[in-house]
Amino acid sequence: MSNVIGTIDLPGIKKFKSGKVREIFDLGDTFLIVATDRISAFDYILPTLIPHKGEILSKLSVFWFEATRTIIENHFITDNIEEYPPELKKFKEILSGRSMLVKKAKPVDVECVVRGYISGSAWKDYQATGLVGGMKFENLKQGDKFSSPLFTPATKAHTGHDENITFEHMLKIIDKNEAEFIRDKSIELYNFAHTYALERNIIIADTKFEFGRIESKLILIDEIFTPDSSRFWDPDLYKPGGSQVSFDKQFVRNYLLSTDWDRNSPPPELPPDIVDKTVQRYQEALKRLT
Repeated sequence: MSNVIGTIDLPGIKKFKSGKVREIFDLGDTFLIVATDRISAFDYILPTLIPHKGEILSKLSVFWFEATRTIIENHFITDNIEEYPPELKKFKEILSGRSMLVKKAKPVDVECVVRGYISGSAWKDYQATGLVGGMKFENLKQGDKFSSPLFTPATKAHTGHDENITFEHMLKIIDKNEAEFIRDKSIELYNFAHTYALERNIIIADTKFEFGRIESKLILIDEIFTPDSSRFWDPDLYKPGGSQVSFDKQFVRNYLLSTDWDRNSPPPELPPDIVDKTVQRYQEALKRLT
């Protein structure tokens, strides 16, 4: 595996965008997405890098993109450097294992969240209102499984925090047919992955997707079912009524919540033991799932 990488520039190759974790380069007809070892939490990019993280995210996304093609088309073309345009071959050492060539699509301006269990911001909302995604529930405990997965969209904030919205609110943002298609495909994807993962000793508690348009066609984009975009729980230790043992970014969030950081200022460095344990969790998720 390559060295830890925080920023990526490819001289002569046009950078389209820098996300919290990924760098996107414009190749004309396609995009090149490169996953760094950055990690974000509470909508901040943390100053500490997580070794091998970009490679793990890329491997898992490629795995899931291939596994879910029968459910919905996605933007993945290849992660084989030998199939990349010639001008990228000289960057093989940087790109190998942490990049993919994808189709260009215009992102839909909604985060598509599916929840099989109540946790995270949904639990926080429920404690305050008794509602999850605008739907009322009685007597839920933290970590409880829903009788069927819920589609709970959110607005995609370009600055600040994403905001949970109802499906009815989503209908004000995008066309009804598109919204229903996205909702139904999101739930189908979640059900497929939840069943697959449970057979391999991981609970996928919730996840988020992004969709994009190529002309009038909706496809799946970004990343899917990674420890950054999903909550992965250990089923052997699963017990509703509190936080769960996880193989995802929640471990870092929990650490940050235990500090005096106010979550409205530059975040602190992560201690070496937290970094090591985060790497172990991400590697365990990759090992179990693939």
